[in-house]
Amino acid sequence: MCCRYYFSDKIANQVEDELHILGEAFISGAGDVTPGMVAPGIIHKKNSDADIVFADLFWGISSKDKKLIINARTETVTGKPMFSESFRNRRCILPAEGFYEWDADKTKFVFTRADKRTIYLAGLYDRSENRDSFVILTAAANASMKPVHDRMPVMVDKEKVRDYLKDSSAAMEIINEPMPELYRYSDYEQLSLF
Repeated sequence: MCCRYYFSDKIANQVEDELHILGEAFISGAGDVTPGMVAPGIIHKKNSDADIVFADLFWGISSKDKKLIINARTETVTGKPMFSESFRNRRCILPAEGFYEWDADKTKFVFTRADKRTIYLAGLYDRSENRDSFVILTAAANASMKPVHDRMPVMVDKEKVRDYLKDSSAAMEIINEPMPELYRYSDYEQLSLF
């Protein structure tokens, strides 16, 4: 599960340098991103001079009962009618500096790359409530995530971002690759009397 992430101006500059995206910089301001907010994403723009571009995307796709869906499981994304067509044709990347997750005791943990470089979260988007809206893909947790949660966001290596965005067969392979180990910390450590 992924329900909150963050980015900064530093990440915006890294994304532009690493992916060589032309045009506008991040459209939205830096900070925490939560469901129901507009966030900067990267999409494949067909029939454009630039192959990938920044786009403002709303986090959450409305279900039939108007519930906001924020994640999609990699194991079922191609089989669910709500996501299958978008996964084939409208994938997105959400640049992040890190993301948050809470354990069963409600302790908040921050996850980042050990080298502090950009994390490229895999997503898909669709038209929902008259706006381009995204969900983040999740996979089973790896060793760095398991102590906190049983799911984690899917991350794409910077070298594979264009393949993920432009080729649905490559995207399927990419989302099934093992996720990288992450650096994990909490703002505070709970003290024990024993």
